Amino acid sequence: MDAYSIFMRKLEGRIAVVGGASRGGGRGIALALAEEGATVYVAARTSREGPKPADGAPGSVEDTAEEVTRRGGLGIAVPADLSDEAQTAALFARVAAEHGRLDVAANSIWASRILEYWSTPFWKLPPDTWSDTVNTVNASWHMAVHAAKLMHRNGGGLMVMVTDNYPDQSGYRGQILYDLGHECLNRMVMGFSRQTKKSKIAVVGLNPGFMRTERVLMHMQDEKARRQFRFDLSESPEYLGHAVVALAADDNVMRRNGELLWVADMAAEYGFTDTDGRRIPRFDPKAPVQPIPPEWFALPAARVTGATGR
Repeated sequence: MDAYSIFMRKLEGRIAVVGGASRGGGRGIALALAEEGATVYVAARTSREGPKPADGAPGSVEDTAEEVTRRGGLGIAVPADLSDEAQTAALFARVAAEHGRLDVAANSIWASRILEYWSTPFWKLPPDTWSDTVNTVNASWHMAVHAAKLMHRNGGGLMVMVTDNYPDQSGYRGQILYDLGHECLNRMVMGFSRQTKKSKIAVVGLNPGFMRTERVLMHMQDEKARRQFRFDLSESPEYLGHAVVALAADDNVMRRNGELLWVADMAAEYGFTDTDGRRIPRFDPKAPVQPIPPEWFALPAARVTGATGR
């Protein structure tokens, strides 16, 4: 038995909401929770019945919810724009009505198309990249507010915000909207955690490495991009999910309240690995070049519509 298996099925009966779970990090979190037996409300804008995303990225809430159930949890698809307060309130009201509790709220919403415009001067960015960044912050706020209300009523829980900690907290992340958005998320973690401590709600920021999300894969189809972004050092979105599981299964998770954590560090502490059995260290662009398995280039087969999720 490996170290990670001590957590297997420890989330039976737990209720989770994952924002931005149609694809990317949110999907990875939802699937990892599923393998531990959790009931997962899969929330995002992308639905099979909605419009296709402009970039053709695969994934929908229905796709993720079906995979959650297939992996041993219970997946509940909820098409919702969580930047809209009314839709967020309706989602958490449904959770309260159907289960009367909430154990885990994980937010991996990131709507802005940053990778596509990484080197573009801010005055040349399309106007919607700014509004998308603001909507990302709005969604994070609304989700935290409604999750905290339900968790406070039930005596505690875990709130996770997927973010970018950056080694130097005052450092620049390389793209202005990426930097602004994640600074907002990190300040939310700090502020929320100070007010949730008495309610036994642990609020943490969780920093993955370079994830092989659907959109990342779409941009990593040529050798130049793979070298520029160090695709050889990437990890699956489920590595992030394993970190959320470890926190959710930790009976002493309140000791992490207010912390900005790295998935790589947590893997070493809790003993979990990525889906291929590797324990991946913090992303280091100066690390030696590694071979890239050919299977990494395969985009997931899924019916596509909409666009939300890292």
